[in-house]
Amino acid sequence: MTLAIHLLKNGHSVDVWFYLEKDFKQAQDLRELPDYLPGVILPPELNFTMDMEKCVQDKQIVLVAIPSHTVGNTMAKLADAIHRDTIIVNVAKGIENDTLRTMSQVIAHALPDHPIGNISSLYGPTHAEEVVKEMPSTIVAACPDENSAKIVQKTFMSDTLRVYTNVDILGVEYGGSLKNVIAIAAGILAGMGYGDNTLAALLTRGLFEMTRLGVFLGAREVTFAGLSGMGDLIVTCLSTHSRNRHVGYELGKGRKLKDILEEMKMVAEGINTSRSVHQLIAKTGVEMPISEQIFQVLFEEKDPVNAVEELMGRAPKKERHSLS
Repeated sequence: MTLAIHLLKNGHSVDVWFYLEKDFKQAQDLRELPDYLPGVILPPELNFTMDMEKCVQDKQIVLVAIPSHTVGNTMAKLADAIHRDTIIVNVAKGIENDTLRTMSQVIAHALPDHPIGNISSLYGPTHAEEVVKEMPSTIVAACPDENSAKIVQKTFMSDTLRVYTNVDILGVEYGGSLKNVIAIAAGILAGMGYGDNTLAALLTRGLFEMTRLGVFLGAREVTFAGLSGMGDLIVTCLSTHSRNRHVGYELGKGRKLKDILEEMKMVAEGINTSRSVHQLIAKTGVEMPISEQIFQVLFEEKDPVNAVEELMGRAPKKERHSLS
């Protein structure tokens, strides 16, 4: 909804599709969504609908802002409704379980006739709670077709939201997805009472893990030093707005994952992504000790204390800043 408001302010006509009738009625009748954007009044110019096909028909740009695990099935239902010339802009962050596809790959698989050059992802260190307040922020529009990336850039750019372009969509997507797993780790450390030294170590080594896997899978190493790599990692690991950090924080306090999720109204994408990363580690053999420990904490009820002890007790190594 934040980006819908942003696009409206940029002078575009915007239709918003709702899946849940409760949310649709709140938006339509109250012009508010207190569960997602408390205190924000939705502009009267925004058009709301529960007709998904009608929402995307004859659109120049379709923005995909739904939980990552629903992207494939949702987009497959729209295969006949979205025109080939339409640029699809995905903001969901994650790696699909089992198929191990990034979100642009998931969309391409669901829409086999849609040009790859018209499928993009918009990632970067942004929280909706701050973008909607027009606090200065930066993101990156990633697409293998640079012209499409520039169209996305022009569409979303404003005085308070600076948009960069990048043709390395794999690197951008892996950076923006893998960092959610590291953010869960950051929350765990905070919940356990550890301080700045530990967090700095996590971010540094976590970024190296992300880079190592991404490059193995075809991304460019330099991309991970950018907005969807280092930038997104910093904001997601440090911010109290972060749902992934929140899950980790509660785990670090000793709570069970099931109880934490029952209280949450929004999705922490790092949980599903952690399972995909575990599958990628098994498939590729890429060494990712932090991510593997987080998987064990999430899905095997490993004590975070033991996870930290195992990471700190690993064999001594020479520091590397680059894969080359």
